[in-house]
Amino acid sequence: MKDLLLVTPPFTQLNTPYPATAYLKGFLNTKQISSFQLDLGMEVIWKLFTKDTLQQVFAIASNNIENQDANLQHIVALKEAYVQTVETVIQFLQSKEPTLARLLCSENFLPKASRFHITEELDWAFGTMGFQDKAKHFATLYLEDLSDLIVACVDTDFGFTRYAERLGRSAYQMTELEEKLLAPPTFIDKLGIGILKEIIKEHQPQLVCFSVPFPGNLYSAFRMAQWIKTNHPNTKTAMGGGFANTELRSLTEPKVFQYFDYITLDDGELPIELLWKNTLFPSQTMEWKRTYLLENNQVVYCNNASEPDYPFSKTGTPDYSDLKLNDYLSVIEVANPMHSLWSDGRWNKLTMAHGCYWGKCTFCDVSLDYIRLYEPITAKALVDKMEELIQQTGNNGFHFVDEAAPPALMKEVSLEIIQRGLVVSWWTNIRFEKSFTADLCRLLQASGCIAVSGGLEVASDRLLEVIQKGVTVEQVAQVTHHFTQAGIMVHAYLMYGYPTQTEQETIDSLEMVRQLFALGVLQSGFWHQFALTAHSPIGLDPKSYGLTVANPEVSFALNDLEFTDKKGVNHEKFSFGLKKSLFNYMHGIGLEEPLSYWFDFKIPRTTIAKDYIAKCIQNKNSLQPPKPNQKLVWLATEIQLQTITKSKKGTTWEVAQLHFSNRTQRFSVEMEIEQAKWLQQQINHHLVSGRTILIKDFRNLYENQWDHFELFWFGKSMEKIKKAGLLVV
Repeated sequence: MKDLLLVTPPFTQLNTPYPATAYLKGFLNTKQISSFQLDLGMEVIWKLFTKDTLQQVFAIASNNIENQDANLQHIVALKEAYVQTVETVIQFLQSKEPTLARLLCSENFLPKASRFHITEELDWAFGTMGFQDKAKHFATLYLEDLSDLIVACVDTDFGFTRYAERLGRSAYQMTELEEKLLAPPTFIDKLGIGILKEIIKEHQPQLVCFSVPFPGNLYSAFRMAQWIKTNHPNTKTAMGGGFANTELRSLTEPKVFQYFDYITLDDGELPIELLWKNTLFPSQTMEWKRTYLLENNQVVYCNNASEPDYPFSKTGTPDYSDLKLNDYLSVIEVANPMHSLWSDGRWNKLTMAHGCYWGKCTFCDVSLDYIRLYEPITAKALVDKMEELIQQTGNNGFHFVDEAAPPALMKEVSLEIIQRGLVVSWWTNIRFEKSFTADLCRLLQASGCIAVSGGLEVASDRLLEVIQKGVTVEQVAQVTHHFTQAGIMVHAYLMYGYPTQTEQETIDSLEMVRQLFALGVLQSGFWHQFALTAHSPIGLDPKSYGLTVANPEVSFALNDLEFTDKKGVNHEKFSFGLKKSLFNYMHGIGLEEPLSYWFDFKIPRTTIAKDYIAKCIQNKNSLQPPKPNQKLVWLATEIQLQTITKSKKGTTWEVAQLHFSNRTQRFSVEMEIEQAKWLQQQINHHLVSGRTILIKDFRNLYENQWDHFELFWFGKSMEKIKKAGLLVV
């Protein structure tokens, strides 16, 4: 028996758990509150793609196939082949039978429908790929073919990473969602209900909490809560998570509480602790934290708790127990290198800091506490959590899910990882700010950083200033160059349709992006059209940005706002050309084509010089002296010193040779003997095994014996040593 059941409703990710329930379970552990967590979306996927269930799918589809297109009729005709192979495909995607790769790649094993038509076009992308990745891609296409059949003939709202998403997108009223809930459960619903029924029977929770991160989880949360209310009327239900935090802040609809007893907002730790206390130990004077209740058929917002929220450092380590980590599916949908990180492999998800250290971008929901309240934890505490999770899950990969990871903390975390000798791989979201020097990027890579994603947004200095992004295109170019030179993959979030953006600026942004890919400093990107959200600075004050906003009557969800821009530009028409060009740029195709090649209408000529980004990258002063409080880090082996004799025109003299290696090369550097002995001592004594020394202390040690530190620091020998592994961070 468990006090609480934490549920992620269908559907989020196939390859790794969404972390909200693991975060909450980790916190509840610190309070000795018993809980069980369930990734219901994945449980449904595992149940759906079995021989027995797939036979049921084909039975339903066969009754609805007459008016369907030839592709779906082809899939139904091959039903025996699909039923025979489905469990083999799932087993392979769970990494349980890697030897199946060659079989999956063979010509006649997998049944193939329309999703496979793209494979011939993608030979240039996947032709050199190893069998494992190619087989993952084929297995993914196979599942997508089956998904097409399910959507057409079984459940129109099905999707691998979302379910009935349309019902949760800016649903100002609950009308359409309610109509869906009053209809009989769908085939997919019944799978979820059957699984939930068994879990509740086993654990008998008194409180079931649904974490709803996205609109594509909302309907299933309501459907499952509906079943609980019908079959376990004494069990309390609650909903929280990203959707509630952003969309339900104006909630007045009483009908919501036919399904949920409580809706909580923002950080979930204290609210869920109080829900537990009020459910198991009710009293006359109950306290609540950011919780909606129904009283006398009126929606009431209760926030009377005397305790403050728990500091981020006191929320515990995420606990992934209960989740079947070895059964998640590693899929490869498209040949986008960053997308493969999101969908392929299992990552331990952690957060370096609560909120955003920048918190100024005008399109972002910076008024909400999950972004507004910035609170980092120490590098030591974070790496302690990493080690705990490695022990708990057996996985050494980490995705830091920050709004924007703080560079200073990233540096300290990297040093802590190196000092402890941990072998991990990790990636995160950043701002492309000037703090990411070439040396800092090399340090991040040495600690296991494999990729970063960040917002280039509109790639226009005027608009970046309006957005208050705090970066320039030149700065972005230099930072992406630093990451790429360090061997870290870079993904850029790109935006079009920002208020006041002109057609000229859209085309100029595309030219900036083209140059970044042509120079190889971006490896991945994604364009999305600007969406106005209610809690962003623009949404809170649209008139200042030249926008006219519709004022719908809201009783349920509110986030995305409909608006008109006084500029009157039809940004939608650029969508296809921007995305098509980017897809090709990511694979080195079409970089020399004129920008007009990607559009079927006339566009303005770009005003950006063809070498603009190249000049941005070159425009940096590498001879800036290091700052006194920066740290020296040594990434190579201990230095060995050898004295050799040189001669020229009858004159002989002795010099020192310093020998050391980094992970890829062996180095020898000549220096004057006394300085070489001094440098060997400083590095071997202060800097090996990830230790650091402040530049000011290093300089003082030097100047105790010699003058002209800058001449020494920028000398040829030291430049070679710095290139080999002596970093200033």
